[in-house]
Amino acid sequence: MDSFSRPELFDFHGVSMIPSFTENWENIQNFQARPDDVLIASYPKAGSTWLCHIADLLYFRQTSPEREKSLQLHLRVPHLEASFVVPGTGPPPKRFNGTETVNNLKNSPRLIRTHLPIQFLPKSFLEQNCKIIYISRNAKDSVVSYFHYERMTILNPEPGDWSSYLQRFMDEKMVFGSWYDHVTGWWKKKQTHSQLHHMFYEDLIEDTGLEIDKLCHFLGLSPSVEEKERIMNQVHFEEMKTNKMVNHSSFRVMDVNISPFMRKGKVGDWKNHFTVAQNEEFDEVYKKKMKDPTLQFCTEL
Repeated sequence: MDSFSRPELFDFHGVSMIPSFTENWENIQNFQARPDDVLIASYPKAGSTWLCHIADLLYFRQTSPEREKSLQLHLRVPHLEASFVVPGTGPPPKRFNGTETVNNLKNSPRLIRTHLPIQFLPKSFLEQNCKIIYISRNAKDSVVSYFHYERMTILNPEPGDWSSYLQRFMDEKMVFGSWYDHVTGWWKKKQTHSQLHHMFYEDLIEDTGLEIDKLCHFLGLSPSVEEKERIMNQVHFEEMKTNKMVNHSSFRVMDVNISPFMRKGKVGDWKNHFTVAQNEEFDEVYKKKMKDPTLQFCTEL
């Protein structure tokens, strides 16, 4: 893994990005969504892997039970904008291409994930009136989770130490840009797009069953009590953490010896990282940057 150089952030139409998410840009923007596509969107490290797993089981566990055992989650719910050479493969080296992977999906509906801010969303998703699920997570736990993720993946820039990383988050110099702009942009879109269901990571932690019920209502699904129970058992954090089809442990671009991809799955872990001074400064910045008073997050349960 050491021979693979980490990318540098660069400004892309006003948003900090890396080549893995921009070099396939024309195909991303021209992507043709279908009316029954389901898009799962979030800022990185907000619980979208969890949500992808839940949605995949809701749609396909009964009709294609072999799917979850034979296919990695990233192939069942491809990341639309991802495009990168897989280190250590080849020659010729293998390449993961999100738009191509989605277009090759045989199942219906197609489940697709994205971390794109709302202004970068391919127009066809809105034109086709696709169902979109956006999950958001409080900023303090988001930055902690993102820090540990960037420590263990060579796909992203070098994170540096915790203190400089936190500063970078407050300065909005993160892959996929500003957390503040991302969550408020998608929240605002919810007001005008009826097919957008907004979820909070903290709610999903606090009452998984209730949130799955709301999700089923939005998606028009009605699993039996027994089926829902089986799915609930499979989507416990500890269950997913050991599930090799979900936990990304086989990804060559991630070093689970540094930090597991699925680390804690808790609300309030930020308290183990923020100093008192950092917390005070973060709160001040947060007040200035979070412009929408209707969007409220819970930072501890």
